[in-house]
Amino acid sequence: MKQVLLVSVMTLFVAVSAPAVAQSNDSGAETLAMEGIGKLMDALGVFIKSIPQYEAPEILENGDIIIRRKNPEGEKKPAPKLEETRT
Repeated sequence: MKQVLLVSVMTLFVAVSAPAVAQSNDSGAETLAMEGIGKLMDALGVFIKSIPQYEAPEILENGDIIIRRKNPEGEKKPAPKLEETRT
């Protein structure tokens, strides 16, 4: 998915920057286009990081299907303290 978005952004960059350069020799339009593309790429990076990523599904012997996250963030909880018991 990252590769598709990267190719899309690069295609958009080429399509947007070529007419701006061909229409005028003014570097202001080119600078604005570069800044806009930079902001767009930053936004896409944040978007991709916000999408959870998963590993390939595992099928257990009993038929359960497990799909694990690749990058679990902050999901580690401390183990609860158990009371000591005597028998």
